[in-house]
Amino acid sequence: MTETASLSTEPDPAPAVHARRLLRSGLTATLATAGADGAPYASFVGYATRLDGSPLFLFSGLSPHTRNLARDPRFSLLIAAPPKPEGDPMDSARLTLGGRIARSEDPADRARYLRRHPSAELYAGLADFKIHAAAVADAHFVGGFARARGLPVGDVIRDAGDALALAEAEAGIVSHMNEDHAKAVSLYATRLLGQPAAAWAMTGIDPEGADLRALNRTARLEFDRRIATPGEARQNLVELAKRARG
Repeated sequence: MTETASLSTEPDPAPAVHARRLLRSGLTATLATAGADGAPYASFVGYATRLDGSPLFLFSGLSPHTRNLARDPRFSLLIAAPPKPEGDPMDSARLTLGGRIARSEDPADRARYLRRHPSAELYAGLADFKIHAAAVADAHFVGGFARARGLPVGDVIRDAGDALALAEAEAGIVSHMNEDHAKAVSLYATRLLGQPAAAWAMTGIDPEGADLRALNRTARLEFDRRIATPGEARQNLVELAKRARG
């Protein structure tokens, strides 16, 4: 049986929630591009996300996938949850996104990628490394065996046009939390999300939550309600810190 054989068309909000969580929690994915002869070419890539969830990449101009995208910008991206320690590995969740990838000159995209992947600072300044952004046109989520469905793109890539103030303040909020409230960030991860104690840091904040990372571990702190301004971000983060301490 193929995954598409179980495709469901019945309304169910849970898969979209799980898909967004998987998208925001990932660090790496498998990128498929079309080679010069039209054959598919798969690459292992790091990625981050914009405020709306659109994937961001840092590509070298020397990489085959970058040259492929210059000829044909279409892509397919597979983000897979790690297999569970026991049971069928095919029961793990995965999200496939499709669309087109193009260069981005937006400093906010670069900043978001480098906060998510700080080790990339070592080579991000080289002339041939450029930020690229995905325009997603298709989304398909598999929650496990026999739980596959197509999703409306708008349920996965969430419009953040009302959160311009939050976008402008994001770098400052993240820096403030990591420098002045590191204990709260750690408590978010350990007390609220069940993660092990580690040097947790916030890497991004968006209308639906905040992204955390400690070495190669990630965690997604989801807000109780959608936010659009720095004031709403502060209110949510304070409330969550009180909950974690309590």
